[in-house]
Amino acid sequence: MAAAAAPLLAKGRRVCKEGCPGCSLDQTNKTNAGVPYLNFFYVWVVCLCAALPIQSLFPYLYFMIRDLNIAKQEEDIGFYAGFVGAAYFLGRTTSAVPWGMFADKYGRKPCIMISILSVIVFNTLFGLSTTYWMAIITRGLLGLLCGILGPIKAYASEVCRKEHQALGISLVTSSRSIALIIGPAIGGFLARPAKKYPNLFLEESIFGRFPYFLPCLVISALAAAAGVACIWLPETLHMYHDEKMEAIDAMGAPVTDLNIEDGKAKQFGSDRMASTKSLLKNRQLMSAITLYCVFSLHDTAYLEIFSLWAVSSRKYHGLSLTSQDVGTVLAISGFGVLVYQLVIYPLLAKYVGLIKPFRFAAVLSILLLTTYPFMGNLYGVELKVLINIASLLKNMFAATITVACNILQNTAVIQEQRGVANGISVTLMSIFKAVAPAAGGILFSWAQKNITRLFLPGDHILFFILNMVSVIGLLLTFKPFFSMTSVMK
Repeated sequence: MAAAAAPLLAKGRRVCKEGCPGCSLDQTNKTNAGVPYLNFFYVWVVCLCAALPIQSLFPYLYFMIRDLNIAKQEEDIGFYAGFVGAAYFLGRTTSAVPWGMFADKYGRKPCIMISILSVIVFNTLFGLSTTYWMAIITRGLLGLLCGILGPIKAYASEVCRKEHQALGISLVTSSRSIALIIGPAIGGFLARPAKKYPNLFLEESIFGRFPYFLPCLVISALAAAAGVACIWLPETLHMYHDEKMEAIDAMGAPVTDLNIEDGKAKQFGSDRMASTKSLLKNRQLMSAITLYCVFSLHDTAYLEIFSLWAVSSRKYHGLSLTSQDVGTVLAISGFGVLVYQLVIYPLLAKYVGLIKPFRFAAVLSILLLTTYPFMGNLYGVELKVLINIASLLKNMFAATITVACNILQNTAVIQEQRGVANGISVTLMSIFKAVAPAAGGILFSWAQKNITRLFLPGDHILFFILNMVSVIGLLLTFKPFFSMTSVMK
């Protein structure tokens, strides 16, 4: 018996336990070398429904704040809009690590299902908001209880073989690109339906009395469908009910699951139950998280500022677009980014690596944003064509950076640490994302009040400050700030 047990303890081998969902999935992946399309589809659907409430808000947020009568003058709308956008991320900041710990202890699937349920409930309530504070509270509770982002990244890297991890994590970000297509379209075209489609919706109906309920209702219905799809999600976490078996597994934990240097693989493989403190000492992980936070700040502030700037009046050097126009621009960008992430980026990462495209995208993003203030001088077809091209390129650059950061984070730790590691990432990232809309709204409001400055008028200052954030992020990809390992080159 001892001889028979010896191979189970060999380095790089995992002990399989009957009844363990993670072991069962591992066995399935060993016998099936192909892409797990069905599991990836479930990942894609739940990510999409979790991202829709974030992306759908921006086309109509300006008008919602105006209708709630909280802003005393037009220039203050951006100030109050920023805090509504920040409420979701503030809620997510406080709960991300607990959700990661929950996912590591009880499994990824329960966390995913609870998160989808929170979307159904609190997104619907947000659409029924009649006061500014009701909007703030419902968005905050949605962020607090939707703990899907960290666990779903871990799940996407675990539900497949190692060679398909890049595709799995790309699906998480590509689903958010689809949300960037569908979300703004839903928000832009379905908000205030009684005014836009008076033949279909009466002012006395619920959609007339609650003008922003219809887009939220549609998203909640999609989330309900995703909740049904969650029933077929396989659990990826290894769950043992035998302490002896668990100890044997810890001795034989597979270091080959790590796509990092041998020395770091030994470091993490030696202790499966490593504490959060040890994760904070993981330089590769923290380097990737730092980059992720900086560019998340930039991307969220950009989306807030772009949406407010695009619908603001020409007298404030805005573009005077409608919510439908903004929704269309963001939808076209999202579709382009989806194609890019599914077709082009995997090949780019495979043959060029992660860091070179990352840096290239950061530099081009800075150059592109420099041109934005000058678009206020354009009109008609010329404006629409150029703003669509610019928005598409900007979102492609952002996708390049985001996917790289997610891959680097999930290859820096073993499976049993990914829930907490992604929880730490989401917590820190959410702090930056909570600051971004509020800071962007305040900055936008200030810019509109200083639009006549001779040196760098307000609209130029907006995009100049955004570029400074990108410059900081770019500098952080070089030594001594960045941990350069073989997977990153």
